[in-house]
Amino acid sequence: MSAYRHRPSSLPAWGRCGVMGILNVTPDSFSDGGLWLDAGRAVAHGLALVRAGA
Repeated sequence: MSAYRHRPSSLPAWGRCGVMGILNVTPDSFSDGGLWLDAGRAVAHGLALVRAGA
């Protein structure tokens, strides 16, 4: 398998695009204003990210 080289590490090159979702559950998050502090809401949002392709 080839890899994308970037010092000091590398990422595998699978020949396809990878998509991810970020779920920030820290209380001091500047990006979401603490929307996902409740565990149930955080899990629900994480599952929604997966359904959306993350």
